[in-house]
Amino acid sequence: MQLGRRSLLLAAAAGTATAATAVPATAEPRKGPVVIGHRGAAGWRPEHTAASYTYAVQTGADWIEPDLVPTKDHVLVVRHENEISQTTDVARHPEFADRRTTKTVDGRAVTGWFTEDFTLAELKTLRAVERLPQVRNRNTVFDGREEVMTFQEVVELARRLSRTHGRTIAVFPETKHPTYFRSIGLPLEPKLAATIRRNRLGRRECVVQSFEPTSLRRMTGLGVPLWQALGSTGGPYDLPGRTYKEMMTPAGLAQIAEYADWIGPDKSSVAATSLVADAHAAGLRIGPYTFRAENQFLPAEFRHGSGANDFGDAFAEYALYYRMGVDAVVTDFPDLAVIARRS
Repeated sequence: MQLGRRSLLLAAAAGTATAATAVPATAEPRKGPVVIGHRGAAGWRPEHTAASYTYAVQTGADWIEPDLVPTKDHVLVVRHENEISQTTDVARHPEFADRRTTKTVDGRAVTGWFTEDFTLAELKTLRAVERLPQVRNRNTVFDGREEVMTFQEVVELARRLSRTHGRTIAVFPETKHPTYFRSIGLPLEPKLAATIRRNRLGRRECVVQSFEPTSLRRMTGLGVPLWQALGSTGGPYDLPGRTYKEMMTPAGLAQIAEYADWIGPDKSSVAATSLVADAHAAGLRIGPYTFRAENQFLPAEFRHGSGANDFGDAFAEYALYYRMGVDAVVTDFPDLAVIARRS
């Protein structure tokens, strides 16, 4: 009986994980773009958990990405957003029912439970759940098994994984909503800078990213690379009137190069454009986001089958961007990106 494309991808991933677990990746230097585990291996495990980060590295990721938000007692924790109803079981905790509220974050009304209203000790009583259960139902088997991690714990995990696998695993923290958090007295940058200094993280161990240029400029002088993330529409919240489209012009890229080392555009901004060449001409490296295997996230020509959540030809998409000359890929499926990189 022939395996379907989805089964082939699952088998490839499982085989990669087994090999990586059995034999630490020590022998061969990386060739090709950096593979960045987006919130770990979010395609296979609930995001921003120790299991997700560990699986990403076991299957070949070079960097792991924690999104940073603060607690009420000003500890940096890793969640996709400060609103945590989609990524934790907070709604099932009656003791926190009165914490549900509506806030305006970056000009948008959001209702739910927010990290800045919880102490770290309180957040540690919650457990992580799959953020996209309708898309990645298989990941829900892990719901309730992992606690919310601090950024410090991610740094320590990365170093343990580096020793286990015989290669340097970098952390790739993103400052989330930095203008908002500064406005409520919980600025992200001082705590992030202190963690980098305390752990003596160098250029090979840490790259700091943000969608807000002001946040990145506050991180200069730390001796680690900076990565300007770029949306496909709109502009950075801290610079009203500035658009991401303008930032991706040659003139805009020259301005970014004054403070950053990388740009991270949405992958749709790279296809059929000169952005890769323009970034390199400005002295910037480029790492598009976010690569996923499901049809709904793939270009039409790489989709297979009729289901939005069926796996398409992810390998073909990686090959396309690798040929374009990108310096990194940010992916929910780092195992697939590594397999494609070997081809």
